[in-house]
Amino acid sequence: MFFRKYRWIYLISLVTIILITTVVFTTPTKVIAQQPTGAIPTVTGTPKGVTAKIKIGSTENWVNVRAGPSTLYPQIGVILLGAEVPVLGKSSGGDWIVVEYPGVPGGKGWVWAQQMDISPGELAIIESPPSPVPITTVTIDPTMAAQFITTPVATRLPTFTAPPPLSIPTYESSTGQVLGSIPIGLIILILAVLGSLIGLFSYFQSR
Repeated sequence: MFFRKYRWIYLISLVTIILITTVVFTTPTKVIAQQPTGAIPTVTGTPKGVTAKIKIGSTENWVNVRAGPSTLYPQIGVILLGAEVPVLGKSSGGDWIVVEYPGVPGGKGWVWAQQMDISPGELAIIESPPSPVPITTVTIDPTMAAQFITTPVATRLPTFTAPPPLSIPTYESSTGQVLGSIPIGLIILILAVLGSLIGLFSYFQSR
């Protein structure tokens, strides 16, 4: 009897305890991370040293980079207008500077100093590389070359010779035809008279 009388109270209390337990164990616990007590290291930039770039107003948009401090050395690249390159040193006379140029043997090249604007700073003197081997030029044996040289012979063109002047025959006009020294009309008249005489003679003879 007692259990039946208070069973609803017992059920309600049991459900309440289950709900409270579920909420307590499922709520995430906020963990506070420990903050470092030492100083945080910071990255600081280092000076980039002496740099160079093409002078403003230069007529060319690039500067040749060579393997040594002379135009006799081969060209290994170019520096474009506006590009800034680190300077590693200079020649003994100061006419050429050595710049950092990745991608070539040694990673450096030589540039004519008069074409560059160089930032202030001390530059070490760098020894020049060995002198370049001069480029050999091919020489032609003149005796052998003479065998292939021919002197053109001038061909005489035909000359024009004017033809002799054309002579046109002229004929004298005459009023009558002449056979020898006797006019033809006279001969015809004589023949006509002789014919008439012969006819008359034949007529009278027949009677």
